[in-house]
Amino acid sequence: MKPEIQLLGISIKTFGVAFALGFLACGALVARRLRELGKPVDWAYEIVFAALIGGVVGARGYYVIQNYDQVKHDLLGNIFSGSGLVWYGGAIGGAIGVIAWMRWRHALELKMLDMCATALALGYAIGRIGCQISGDGDYGIRSSLPWAMGYPHGTVPTPPGVRVQPTPIYETVTMCLLAYFLWKLRDRVRPGVIFALYLVGSGLERFLVEFIRRNSEVLAGLTTPQLESVAAFAIGVAWLGVMVSRGGTAALRPRTA
Repeated sequence: MKPEIQLLGISIKTFGVAFALGFLACGALVARRLRELGKPVDWAYEIVFAALIGGVVGARGYYVIQNYDQVKHDLLGNIFSGSGLVWYGGAIGGAIGVIAWMRWRHALELKMLDMCATALALGYAIGRIGCQISGDGDYGIRSSLPWAMGYPHGTVPTPPGVRVQPTPIYETVTMCLLAYFLWKLRDRVRPGVIFALYLVGSGLERFLVEFIRRNSEVLAGLTTPQLESVAAFAIGVAWLGVMVSRGGTAALRPRTA
């Protein structure tokens, strides 16, 4: 594990490096898709900036709300602290930021949402690489599997000799495959289908991986991320169901000229 690296006497957090690389990769993907859609490629910078601002505010705000009892003694200091980011808060905040940008640019349409869904999957996959390298505590439960590993030098270290499930690796692989699948479908399905499939795929992935992560159960034996995943999965399935009910499976295929 390598929580930070030294470069010219400057300490650089490896999670921050992965975070930045994730946004750069998303920007490249968005730029490519904007070009294909005949939209201004420069919009990619604006979309990434809107997602960055909204995502950071959302991720930090969600963390503060979720851990209010621990941070209320120094609320302002914790709000502007450099640690503590929650994915779903970042996703919600980023979505609000990007949708607000789309409304401002008069570009709020299903094809744009599909594009952002693919970028979200890719960004999540790269972000989990940062979690793995920094050992930030997103690893799983104790395990004796051959590929289980310890994080003794991580930001949130495991006890000496303890080996756990490397869940960030599982999530990186799964979400990379989802991003690839969604990208390959971009011109093969009707607008809106990719966004719905993203909700289904990402919701299912997080729901399942939570069973071997360390988060505490909050309701009916499920963790908070699992409850959020169930909601995302249900919305995605309902979205696809409505499309099919209105026109059968043909409603999922692109319209012919």
